[in-house]
Amino acid sequence: MRCRACGHAWKLDGEALVSVVLQGSVRQGRLMLDIDIAIGNEIVAISGVNGIGKTTFLRLLAGLLPLDSGILQVNGNVLDSASDNADRQIFVPAHLRNVGMVFQDNVLLPFLSALDNVAYPMMATGIGRQQAQQLAIDAMGQHGIGHLAQMKPMQLSGGQQQRVALVRALISKPQLVLLDEPLSALDVDARREVRGWLRDQLKSLPGTKFVVTHDLVDIAELCDREIAFIQPQLLGNETQTTIVR
Repeated sequence: MRCRACGHAWKLDGEALVSVVLQGSVRQGRLMLDIDIAIGNEIVAISGVNGIGKTTFLRLLAGLLPLDSGILQVNGNVLDSASDNADRQIFVPAHLRNVGMVFQDNVLLPFLSALDNVAYPMMATGIGRQQAQQLAIDAMGQHGIGHLAQMKPMQLSGGQQQRVALVRALISKPQLVLLDEPLSALDVDARREVRGWLRDQLKSLPGTKFVVTHDLVDIAELCDREIAFIQPQLLGNETQTTIVR
């Protein structure tokens, strides 16, 4: 194992190479996140009470929020480095990070078919419509939802909409997957069905996958391990520091 500043040769328990190294802090209002983690090729549950910083953590990884101090490396590449020395400051914007992200509300475009919803992010990067649609057709077929291709979101069940949103997030083979309570809006039966399907999809992808969830079943059946965000109980207007280890 080499030094933490390098990241290229990190290993967990002498086995899998570490995909994500994040050491640093960020402040949002009264909330301060203090983070020191190294994660390999695994599905990691992120848990904690509301307002403790779970979504802020995902935004840091996605490139929607910069670190105030510290460093973020993914697959040995520095994506964010905050330093007093201007020459050492690095920030890779979200659209260049190849991150797949799904929020609790899947936000499918209602006027597009499921197929075009999956194809849209590729077209936004400059891939031609015909090629993007063919890639989307192939991906939807591989993920078992090819029969939904021509349907509009309003014609899909909640579980089907979430599958389409997840395929859209995974189609580019992202180096990092961030899921913010992806099953919480589904009913019990749909959640059970999509959970098993989602685990298969995530297991087939290399790299780190983070899943924010309050559901103990998600943690047990979907994830390999859990990082529980904790926060000292402080009163008044003091800064609330969330510890992430």
